[in-house]
Amino acid sequence: MRRRGPAGDDRDLFAELYPRLRRFAHVLARQDADDLVQEALTRTLAVRSLASIEDPLAYLRTAMVRIQHNHERAANRRKQRRIRIGPVEDSSRDRYPSDLADLMRVPARARAVLFLTVVEEESYRDAAELVGCSQAAARQMASRAMRELRRDIEDELHTGDLP
Repeated sequence: MRRRGPAGDDRDLFAELYPRLRRFAHVLARQDADDLVQEALTRTLAVRSLASIEDPLAYLRTAMVRIQHNHERAANRRKQRRIRIGPVEDSSRDRYPSDLADLMRVPARARAVLFLTVVEEESYRDAAELVGCSQAAARQMASRAMRELRRDIEDELHTGDLP
């Protein structure tokens, strides 16, 4: 039975957006993609309905970028604390189990820009708006990320350190 009203509208809208949000989350998150989508949705729905947002896909993508950026900042703070304490065995760090593993080498915002512009074929203007920077900054972010990935992959090819 289809529900009427804002909750029903939100449910239908989310069902329509979910595949694209999940795909974006897989590129963006080191955690489970569904967790990131759910966290963005939960935070959004705590404030307003999806139906009241002009562009809910862009809004949720932006929320996901910010959430992932905050997760990475927290992880970096934890890493810095471990460094101050001394060497710690980090056997819990898993590699991302997909062909996008190399993309995980760059920060979340750069991953988001690369995914949106290269895979989703969106404009740098749209990508910049989603990650909260200028179009020029988004282009520079993507360029640096591609250069970094290219260098890392070439180094692995030359040293034979392929996973």
